[in-house]
Amino acid sequence: MELPVLIETLRAALETDTVHLMREQLEDIHPADYASAIIEFPINDLWTLLSVLPRADQAKIFGYLPAEVQVELSIRISRRRLSPIIRQMSSDERADLFNRLSDEQRETLLPALALAEREDLLHLSSHEEGTAGAIMTSDYAMLAAEITVAQAMDVLRREAPDKETIYSAYVVDHDRHLIGVVSLRDLILAPVTMRIDELMNHVPIFASVDTPQEEIASLISKYDLLALPILNKNNQMVGIVTYDDAMDVVAEEATEDFHKTSTIGKLEISVKDAGILLLYRKRVFWLVILVFGNIFSGAGIAYYESTISEHIALLFFLPLLIGSSGNAGAQSGTLMVRALATGEIKLRDWGALLGKECLVAGLLGFTMAAAVVGLGWWRGGYDIAVVVALTMMLVVIAGSLIGLSLPFLLSKFKLDPATASGPLITSIADVAGVVLYFSIATWYLGL
Repeated sequence: MELPVLIETLRAALETDTVHLMREQLEDIHPADYASAIIEFPINDLWTLLSVLPRADQAKIFGYLPAEVQVELSIRISRRRLSPIIRQMSSDERADLFNRLSDEQRETLLPALALAEREDLLHLSSHEEGTAGAIMTSDYAMLAAEITVAQAMDVLRREAPDKETIYSAYVVDHDRHLIGVVSLRDLILAPVTMRIDELMNHVPIFASVDTPQEEIASLISKYDLLALPILNKNNQMVGIVTYDDAMDVVAEEATEDFHKTSTIGKLEISVKDAGILLLYRKRVFWLVILVFGNIFSGAGIAYYESTISEHIALLFFLPLLIGSSGNAGAQSGTLMVRALATGEIKLRDWGALLGKECLVAGLLGFTMAAAVVGLGWWRGGYDIAVVVALTMMLVVIAGSLIGLSLPFLLSKFKLDPATASGPLITSIADVAGVVLYFSIATWYLGL
């Protein structure tokens, strides 16, 4: 059932008070689709649509709801109704929700959980945001090295309902030290009498609880893993980060970097749900900073006022030239920011890239100069055409080198290079463009 049809069907069922009659039909809908549909309704109706389903389905759908909706539901519904859903959720989703609740709400929720669940929840929620520990789950399959393949299959068969994934099982010793990993595929294909320590991979890829989450996503992508084991400071296995959680990290990091390229602060909620004051606070700081930055462009124009008054035709080309400088800088900056983020280039590569960028920018500048020289001749004659063409070539080179160098400079000072893109590079390139343009005009025209 397509989403618009599902929403209208649910709306009609609410109006006629027949939601309970749709229970079997609703159970066939994927939890992600059902979550996308019910968030279109007020919170009371949303809970009605959620509560008609079996408890296990409620937990799955609850996990797909936006964070702010999860918190609101947790506030609105009673502990008696909420705690069974929380118990059915995966351990990492449960910890994420716990971290979003107030201290009072946490104190209300904890007594409703079993002791083991409570300890696991407190452990998972104690890790710093943005690290592997904050996104890992403790629901993973463990095997002993000395058992046979047949025994391992029996273990996985029993544990499968309670584990996040059984496609990879982790071999640990008595102190929970990771000594190997074995895939379900290998278990299926191996002789049933073979021991696990003969079958397992003895050099598994792993990470620590303090590893930044973007590095976790990079490891999972690089090695095509379904899950990555996570170890604590004592080299004991404490959890796994699954592929789907890594993809959530990739999407989150991409959104954050995309916002930074436009000098917008990090948004914890969607733009649709963000309030006016929140959007104002996230955008105002850099806009004010860039206003003062652009004053330098005005100061440059004022400094060369006599040059402009002698050749008023120069003003016609000013937006064209500084715009080209900013565009070239934004292009170069975007390439560098992305390459630095993916690890494709390092700080030590700046020198080699600088030489390459000079050649590329020179070719681009020459091409763009050739494109505008005729327009310069038409508007102001031979002298203006030469000034415009020469300036175009130099501002494109200058803008490109600014765009290339600024991300490296920020990385050098341990700042996020994503901040260097968009408006920041454009503003700096604009100032450079104004100064170059009128300096060349003053020199060439003998003013």
